Parts: sequence; C-alpha cells; structure tokens
Amino acid sequence: MIRWFFKYGIVIFLFNTVLLSIEVTKNLGDIIFLIIMALHFTLLLLNPGVIKRIIFHKAFSFFLILNCLNLFYFLLFHSFNDLKALEYLLARGVQFSIISISIYSHFEYYKTKFLDHLVYVISFIVLLSLFIDINLFSQRYSGIVWNPNMLASFTTIVFSILFLKAKQKKRYELILLLLFLVVALSTGSRGVLVALALLLLFKYGFSYRNLSYVLLALLAGFIITNFQLDTSLNRFATQGLLNNRLLQYQFAIESIANKMYIGYGLDKYSYIDKDLIPWFYKGGVIGAHNGYLAILTQYGVIFGSMVIFIIFRKSIQVVNWFKESIGVERVYLFIIIYALVSSLYESLMTGINEFHTILFWFSIAFLSFLKFNQEYGD
Repeated sequence: MIRWFFKYGIVIFLFNTVLLSIEVTKNLGDIIFLIIMALHFTLLLLNPGVIKRIIFHKAFSFFLILNCLNLFYFLLFHSFNDLKALEYLLARGVQFSIISISIYSHFEYYKTKFLDHLVYVISFIVLLSLFIDINLFSQRYSGIVWNPNMLASFTTIVFSILFLKAKQKKRYELILLLLFLVVALSTGSRGVLVALALLLLFKYGFSYRNLSYVLLALLAGFIITNFQLDTSLNRFATQGLLNNRLLQYQFAIESIANKMYIGYGLDKYSYIDKDLIPWFYKGGVIGAHNGYLAILTQYGVIFGSMVIFIIFRKSIQVVNWFKESIGVERVYLFIIIYALVSSLYESLMTGINEFHTILFWFSIAFLSFLKFNQEYGD
C-alpha cells in the first residue's frame, strides 16, 4: 500500500484537480486533497529513509531550495498562528515531495504511460460534457467544468500531448485531436490561441509548412470572427489578449510597491490588495492574473526574485538539455514553456490545486531526473 501510494501519489493528486473543477464533485475533491496531504505527510515521517534518498536527491534539489525559501520566509514574516500561511507552507512542501517520490519510484510509468492515461481521463470529461450539453457555440462553453478557462486548460494540454506525439497517430487519435481543438476554441479562452501558436513553432519551427498553417489559421479566423459566436477567436478579435488584464496588472504592481520587501505572505498567492482598488473597479479586479507579479506580491521583491530565478534557471537547464529530443521529453518541454508564457496572463506557478500548475512542476522535475540519469547513468 505504501509503495503503491508513493508510485501513484502525483497521479491521484493531479486527477483530483479534475474533481475540484467540477461543481458536483468539488466537495469530494476537497476531502481527497486533505486525505492525500495527511497520508503522504504521515508516510514521510514513518519512512525517513525516503527523505534522505529522494527529497535530497540532486535532481530534485531545486524543490528543496524552494521549500527552504518558503520556510525561511515563514519564520521571518509569519507566526504559527497564521494558519493559512502554515497550510500553504506544508501543502507546497508535501506537493513537491509527492512529485519527487512518484517520479523516483515509478519513472518508467511516467515516461511511457502517464500521458496516455491523462488523455483518457480528459477525453472522458469532454465526452461526458458533450453528452450533457452539446451546445458548443451558444456561449463560452464549459461543459461539466465550472470554469471555461479550466476546460480550455484540460483540452489544450491533451491536444498538445497528441499533437506532439512522435509515433504515427491512429484514427481515433486524429478524431480526438479535432474534438479537443473544437472544444478548446469554444471555451473562449484566448490562451488557447497562444498555445496553438507555440505548438506550431514547437513542432515545425519557422518553415514553409508552418507558414501555410498560419495562413489557413488566419483564413479560418477571418471566417469565424464574422459570426456572432463567443469562441477564443471572436474574443481575441474583439478584446485582444490582454485588454482586461492591464488594469489588474496595474493594481498588482501597486500592491507590490505597497509591501515591496516583505510581500503579503505565503497565504496571499494570486493576490491583489483590495484596499488599493477604487470602489468603482471592485468586482472587476480579482487577482494579479500574472504568475510573476503574483509571486512578487506574495513574497516581496527579494524572496520573489529568488523564486523566479530558481524557476527560470531550472527551466533553462532542462530546455537546453532536451531541445533536440523528439520523444516524450518534447511534450514535457512544451508544458513547461507554455506555462512560462501563459504566466504572463494567468496566475500559474503559485497555487496548489491547479491542473497546469501541477503539470508544470511535475514536468520540470521529470526532465531534471531524466537529465541526471543521462549525465550520471541510471
């Protein structure tokens, strides 16, 4: 039981974010999250050898550094009465350990089967959504998921997995590709367009084939935006990519300036100080909607800059090492790069229970461990 949980802990943790994104299963997801946290923490205490062998492993040292920064920040600016901050500290530490132990304990599974299983789960969510509500273009589509942007995150990631698959695609995979693309666009998330552009560049580079795809995309976009729909293309044509984000960036920057050196605390992730927002903007400004500004707001510029530096340093290391790879490494690289780019307009990298955020941290850790094995031998 213990060995099984260590192997598949991150699978349970990640798939639980799907439950948390569905209104009718959210309460169940909350309970499962608490069970995962408590059980994993208890198992770690009962197995100190795991901590020495895995948590202190060189491949996962960046997790250890981030946990030490969080602990140091907590001891400096919080007390143990700050329960929300303590919860974040423990949850982040346990999350990182779940990722590290799962990769170390069952590496071949995450290299060969995990992404396929991810596609199966999201396919089930999409098909169930269409069975319940097939009206894709009556408004921003969300299916059984409470937020259209979350459904866009699910479908964009699995579309990317299939699109970047090195082997020849089977017929059902081609059908799924089309299905995921249509559903992703119907959510109205403008980030889908960013992901598609990155995917084309990622797979083909600057080539004539890519140019032809871009021309076809522009033609399709011109046609679609002439219909009164609420797709990603329509919203991009009428609102741009960042127009409703700029005001949130402004107040995020003001929040950073208000507590520049100490930040607002570990529990204030994806945060904007509401006291700085005029009454006529309240309700329209709910968060930083920028991962980098969110980190600086949370930690202050000193600790926040160190966190961002560690993230970029490790990301650059694995990108440079695997940039010529054509296997599963390419999918994990895309997840990392897409997260770094989308953090410009979404508060990724800061939360605990966000689907793409968990995949981002997992992808860095997986490639870091693979890089270590290739450098030093299995």
